[in-house]
Amino acid sequence: MDIQLKRGLLDVCVLAAIKNEDSYGYQIIKDVKPYLEMSESTLYTILKRLELSGMLTVRTSEHAGRLRKYYRITEAGIGRIEDFKREWREVMSIYQFVTKEEAAKK
Repeated sequence: MDIQLKRGLLDVCVLAAIKNEDSYGYQIIKDVKPYLEMSESTLYTILKRLELSGMLTVRTSEHAGRLRKYYRITEAGIGRIEDFKREWREVMSIYQFVTKEEAAKK
């Protein structure tokens, strides 16, 4: 898969994982696990990129005696999810065009 496409998909998956409520790294990994494998190092790179681009904010809170970073989606992050949904409909249309001959042979 094209690295830029995969990067964009991972970004949107992380945004979707925190869309309904604030979350933290380990929980985000658990939430996306049924759909894709993501290492901690990959996740934290994505979270930092999303924070720098204004798609999420970070707050630190104590939990069980340790500091934990919680991530919250911003309006820009929600907008990115909406953009992704529109873009994906177009990608699916192109996919159907590319595979229509294969479907006709079945």
